[in-house]
Amino acid sequence: MPIIKVQEETAAKVAAMLLQIQAIKLNTDKPFTWSSGWKSPIYCDNRLSLSYPEIRTAIKHGLVQAIRENFFTVEAVAGVATAGIAQGALVAEALNVPFLYVRPKPKDHGMENLIEGRVVKGQKVVVVEDLVSTGGSSLKAVQALREAGFEVLGMVSIFNYGFDIATRNFYEANTSLISLSDYSHLLKYSQEQNYVSEDQITSLKAWRVDPANWKK
Repeated sequence: MPIIKVQEETAAKVAAMLLQIQAIKLNTDKPFTWSSGWKSPIYCDNRLSLSYPEIRTAIKHGLVQAIRENFFTVEAVAGVATAGIAQGALVAEALNVPFLYVRPKPKDHGMENLIEGRVVKGQKVVVVEDLVSTGGSSLKAVQALREAGFEVLGMVSIFNYGFDIATRNFYEANTSLISLSDYSHLLKYSQEQNYVSEDQITSLKAWRVDPANWKK
C-alpha cells in the first residue's frame, strides 16, 4: 500500500518560506487561471526558491530527510523536468547518488531520449517533484522510469495541493508520495498569521473542495 503523507516537521516552515518570497501567492478576488482553464486563488512557483540560498538549502535538507526516513534504500534520484531538475540535482549531490531527469516527452532529435542520464535496470530511484496537482505529469515520469527498468521507491515533492484525485491517482499507480508541505498546512499557517481574512479562508477552502467549479 503506498504511503501518501506530508512531513509534519516541515509543513508549516516550508509554507511560511514560500509565502515569504511569494513563490506562493493567494488572491481570492482576482484569481489566477491555470492551463486547464480552472480559476484558482493560489499561484505556486517553487522555482523561485532557487534564487534564495537559505530557502533553497532548507528545502533541499527537507527533501533529503524525507528520502532518508521513507526511502532509505535509495540508489539514484530522478527529477521531473523542468521544475524538479534543479532541486533534484541538489538532493542527489547531498545523498551522493547518481542523478537523472525525465522529460515530458522524448527529444525530437539526436538520441530522442525521454530519460536523461544513465539508465541502470533494477536501480532503486526516488523521484523529486516541485509541485503535485492532479499527479498526472508526475506519474508519467514514474511510468517512464518503470518502463526503463528502474524500481521506483516513491516520490518526494516540495508542495502538494492535496486534491482527492491526486491521492486516487497515486494509489492506483502504486506510488508513494511524501510532500514537505501542502494546501491544508498553508491555509492553517495563513490563518494563524492573519495573512488572509476569515472570508478569504472560506473561499480558499471552497476551492480546495471543488476547484473545477469554483467562482463559476
